[in-house]
Amino acid sequence: MSISNFSKPLTFGDRTLAVHAGEAPDASTHASAPNIVMSTTFTVGADTTFSVEGLEENDPWIYTRWGNPTVRQLEDKLCALEGAEIAVAFASGMGAISALLLHTLKAGDHAVISDVAYAAMSEMTNEMLPALNIAITKVNTSDIQAVENAIRPETRLVYIETPCNPLLRLTDIEAVAAIAHKAGAKLAVDSTFATPAATKPLQLGADFVIHSLTKYLGGHGDALGGVILGYKADLLPLRKKTAIRLGGSISPFNAWLVMRGIATFPLRMKAHEENALKVASWLENHPKVRRVIYPGLPSHPQYELAKRQMRNFSGMISFQLDNGREAARQLADRLQVIHYAVSLGHHRSLIFYLNTEELLQTTFRFATPGQLASWREFAGDGIFRFSVGLEDAEDIIGDLERAI
Repeated sequence: MSISNFSKPLTFGDRTLAVHAGEAPDASTHASAPNIVMSTTFTVGADTTFSVEGLEENDPWIYTRWGNPTVRQLEDKLCALEGAEIAVAFASGMGAISALLLHTLKAGDHAVISDVAYAAMSEMTNEMLPALNIAITKVNTSDIQAVENAIRPETRLVYIETPCNPLLRLTDIEAVAAIAHKAGAKLAVDSTFATPAATKPLQLGADFVIHSLTKYLGGHGDALGGVILGYKADLLPLRKKTAIRLGGSISPFNAWLVMRGIATFPLRMKAHEENALKVASWLENHPKVRRVIYPGLPSHPQYELAKRQMRNFSGMISFQLDNGREAARQLADRLQVIHYAVSLGHHRSLIFYLNTEELLQTTFRFATPGQLASWREFAGDGIFRFSVGLEDAEDIIGDLERAI
């Protein structure tokens, strides 16, 4: 079911892979741009299986929930960028996360999860998984000893985000991979904030890499998508047993939109980083700004780890202002260039205020005083999550200056 051999070579640069990997001119029309195959079904032979149980990796296309040529092109492109053997695409990032958790964990198992992570994932592991008799321990995964202390004989999965959402706190992937593998567990890394432009977790020992394609890889805020990348031994069973049966398949049209976005992904990430560094430096010197968290600033408490683990510091900034709730209303009313909106990784700048007390009631459940103290060290009573876009840096700064 492979579309192109271009996902195989490792000698090409990321910009070349972003443009060409997974794609080839159409064999019949010779079209240079990839087609969108919107058909939900495909003509097959009389001996074709009716159950996914009989599906093999290189079987012909049968049904788009099982696999689709456009979706496979996207998966091949992502494999090339991430250095993975296989990718399984989903309708959203949470579709990917849900499939991974429900595939790797069963009743009686235990998982160690980052205590600060994407809100929907945090909430899922607060309630849904424990209700299935899956034990969850949440730790500050930047504390390697805390991760090691949380491991049990029944631990099957360690799940981290680096940088984590929304604190931009980092985790040492190599160190946590060693702990997980010593215990016989798998390591999953949500690398949405970092992207393959910054970090390739599989090269550092991770077993699974997750991205919300809605964010930097799609890059334009017009298509939902998610992906799990890793090794065939893990993900071929996941595709067959879990992804196809749960039904969270990405639309071929959305796959095509994300694939089109990826063509400019390396260029965009360079521009995001350049803008974010300028904006973060300006914020750090503003008298009304309490604290700025950006991995590319020497003031980040894990700056040395960031330099070692990230080739690109991305476009995400977190910062604190006095009277955050009132400041949020002021920004929402006054900003002209920056959109006051959720999400991140789009070509336009987006900002949103996250109130600590609200998040403690709905999303984050800290088990120890140390975990809460770490949150407050980064976020205080509330934090602005700022996704710096591709506008002129001077215009972004001017917009903030007028609004603040």
